[in-house]
Amino acid sequence: MNECILVVDDDPEIVNAIAIILEREGYQVRRAYNGMEAVDCALDPAVRLILIDVMMPKLDGLSALIRIRERRNLPIIVLSAKSEDTDKILGLSMGADDYVTKPYNPQELAARVRSQLRRYTLLGDIHTAAREGELRNGRLAYDTVSRTLRADGEVVKLTATETRIVELLFRNPGRVFPAEEIYRRVWNEESYACENTVMVHIRRIREKVELNPKEPDYIKVVWGIGYKMEPHG
Repeated sequence: MNECILVVDDDPEIVNAIAIILEREGYQVRRAYNGMEAVDCALDPAVRLILIDVMMPKLDGLSALIRIRERRNLPIIVLSAKSEDTDKILGLSMGADDYVTKPYNPQELAARVRSQLRRYTLLGDIHTAAREGELRNGRLAYDTVSRTLRADGEVVKLTATETRIVELLFRNPGRVFPAEEIYRRVWNEESYACENTVMVHIRRIREKVELNPKEPDYIKVVWGIGYKMEPHG
């Protein structure tokens, strides 16, 4: 593993801290401290992924992201102290592949870097058409023929029950399923005090597919109602 990652932040201490995390994972790291430097460095074909802060001098991170996107298609993860959903949506709508808020968990940051690199190297461009029988949602892909789930191109080992839950949610993105309905449709029997049973299976699935199971991106709970598969891309 020797992919080169560009880290951009106007705070040298933050850049160095991120560099230490990535170098421990075996990556090469290039550093930049403002948006203009980021645009120049991003043109180097050796750079395979960019971690970029939003608030920076000369050119802010989102403006730099737009300029980079005009010239290169590579994974870009935005780093920001802003955690509001509107800020995340803005960053993603402007071309970011992922959005991490400060303070970040080092292990999660490294996991998100690995995830994005695998997506681009194993699956090609994220807009590549899905194969027949394949349902895609962001970094997840479910094959309805073989009934297998992949995350970032790698097969996720699921039990038969977990597979049925995943397929139910995958075929109905955005729809909220009460625990009772999940139980009836997956276990094929009437539900009775089934909330804990469903919750345990949901938790196990999250541990297998989410980058941060405590803050899931895909399988989400809608408090007081049930569970849903959050659509991505």
